[in-house]
Amino acid sequence: MLLKRSLSKMRWKYGINPWQQVDWLLFCLPVAVSIFGGIMILSTELKQPVADWWWHWLVAGIGVLIALFLARSRYESLLQWHWVTYALTNFSLIAVMIAGTSAKGAQRWISIAGFNVQPSEFAKIGVIITLAALLHKRTASNLESVFRILAITAIPWGLVFKQPDLATSLVFGAIVLGMLYWANANPGWLILIISPVVAAILFSISWPLPEPIVFQELSFGPLGLLWAVAMGVLGWQTLPWRRFGIAAGGAWGLNMLGGELGVFAWKHVLQDYQKNRLSVFINPEHDPLGAGYHLIQSRIAIGAGEVWGWGLFKGPMTQLNFVPEQHTDFIFSAVGEEFGFLGCLLVLFVFCLICFRLLHVAQTAKDNFGSLLAIGVLSMIVFQLIVNVGMTVGLAPVAGIPLPWMSYGRSAMLTNFISLGIVESVANFRQRQKYYS
Repeated sequence: MLLKRSLSKMRWKYGINPWQQVDWLLFCLPVAVSIFGGIMILSTELKQPVADWWWHWLVAGIGVLIALFLARSRYESLLQWHWVTYALTNFSLIAVMIAGTSAKGAQRWISIAGFNVQPSEFAKIGVIITLAALLHKRTASNLESVFRILAITAIPWGLVFKQPDLATSLVFGAIVLGMLYWANANPGWLILIISPVVAAILFSISWPLPEPIVFQELSFGPLGLLWAVAMGVLGWQTLPWRRFGIAAGGAWGLNMLGGELGVFAWKHVLQDYQKNRLSVFINPEHDPLGAGYHLIQSRIAIGAGEVWGWGLFKGPMTQLNFVPEQHTDFIFSAVGEEFGFLGCLLVLFVFCLICFRLLHVAQTAKDNFGSLLAIGVLSMIVFQLIVNVGMTVGLAPVAGIPLPWMSYGRSAMLTNFISLGIVESVANFRQRQKYYS
C-alpha cells in the first residue's frame, strides 16, 4: 500500500498525468469557439489584405499553452500573492494613463515590442483573484464586508473608467456582484448597489421618449420617484438600520442622489461617443448614418440570415463590409447572416455549456477560494456574452464588449484563456480519487 501511494505521488510530482482531473469539455469548447471565431473573422476580411484571422489563431494557440500550464499549477499559490496581484493591477492601469497610446478617443493601450497591450483586460483577472482571496477569508454576509469589497474594487474601477473605458468598468461591476452573491451577500443589498444607476437613467431621460432622445435636467418624473420609493421599501426590508426609518430614508436618498449624479455624468463625465451609444440604443433611427449605423447594419445582417443563413463566405452584408468593426465587437452578426438562426442557437448553446461547466467547477471546488475564482470568471463570461449578443440584435447599447474567444482582440483572448487556466486548476486540484487501497 505504501509503495502504491509513493508511486501515485511520484506520478504527480514528475508530470505523469498532471491534468488528470481537468474538465476537458470545459477546455475544448473554448478552443473550438476560438477556431470558429478565426473562420468568421476570415469571412469578414475575405476581400481585404489583412491577417487578423491568422493572429486570432496564433494568440489563441499561445493562450492554450498558458491555460495548460496554469491547469497543472496549484491555484492556492495565488492566495498568498493577492495583494501583489492587486498592486500590479493598479500599477498597470496607472501606467497606461501615463505612457499609453490613444485610439478612438480613449487611452487604453501600452505598446510593448510593437504590440498594443490593453491592461484593463488583464485587470479583470487581477480583480477576480483579489476579491476571491478576500471573500475566502471573510464572507459577504454582513455590510462591513460588502463595503470593504466595494472600496477595494473602486480603485481599479475608477482607473479604468478614467481611460475612459465604460465597457470594461461595467464588466468589473458584473464580476463584483456575481462574487458577492456567491459569498452569501443579501440579494436585496446587491439590488440597492445598482439601484442608483437605474435611478440615474429614469431621472435623466425625458419620458415619454421624444425624437430625438433628450437627456434633461432632473425633473423627478413618476417613474423615477416610483423607483426611489420602491428602493426605500427594499432598504427598510433588508438593511439592518430600521430604527427611525434610517434604512428606508437612506435607500431613498441614495437613489435621489443617483438621479442628480446621472445628469452630472451626462454633462461632464461621459464622452461624446459614449453619449451617442446610449442615445442610439433607444432610437437608432435618429442617426442612421452616424452613431446608429453599426446597430442598424448589424440587425439587418442577422435578419438577412433568416433560418439557415447564406452559407460560409456568402453573406452579402459581411462580404461587402456593410457592418463596421464586424471582426471585433460585431462578429456575432456574421454568424447570424452566414449560418442563420440555427447557427446562432448553436453558438449560444456552446456558450451555455461553457457556463454550466464553470458553475460545476465552482460547486465542486475543494475550498471557497477556488469556488470564488470560478464564479468570478463565470460572471465575466456571462456578462460579456449577454451584452455582446444583445448589442448586435439591438437589445443592449453598443458598449464595445467583445464576444469571448470569438471576437478579434489579442489582450482579450489571452485574458480569457488565462481565466480558463485558473478555473481548470481549480478543477484539477479537487478532491482526488484514490487509486490505491
